[in-house]
Amino acid sequence: MLRFRDADVTDPDAHRLLDAYFAERAEGFPPEQGAYRPTWPEPAQFTPPAGVFLIVEDESGEAVGCGGVRRIADADDGTVRFEVKHLWLAPAGRGRGEGRRLLLELERRAVGFGAAELVLDTNASLEAAGGLYRSSGYVDIPPYNANPNATNWYGKRVRA
Repeated sequence: MLRFRDADVTDPDAHRLLDAYFAERAEGFPPEQGAYRPTWPEPAQFTPPAGVFLIVEDESGEAVGCGGVRRIADADDGTVRFEVKHLWLAPAGRGRGEGRRLLLELERRAVGFGAAELVLDTNASLEAAGGLYRSSGYVDIPPYNANPNATNWYGKRVRA
């Protein structure tokens, strides 16, 4: 089972993992959508209580994945929103439910910071990610940002 470690997005492991994530996205990005445009996370947005960034470690302590949540603008009705960002596992760590565990941990952390709704964006080419989000209770929502890499936006209420 993988473990989670809080980290600054400037941590060397975070940088290495984000580099790998961005490279994988650029390589698999649908050419008809143009070039993938990575956006490096701003450290203050992933520092409690504004958010958190997690490094995923395997049993030997090697960093094999990452993900974060950050507070974004509240919904029009005042609902406190947090956004899931950069959820990624190295290929060797996939297919065993660890991505779902990471998503649940990020949701738990966001709720602890006061989130009532979680949102995220993704690209339709990431079919496994879309399946994970839908099976975790996320539903299609209108775009809440102008991310040029995104084709799908999802939301999930996490508090009544």
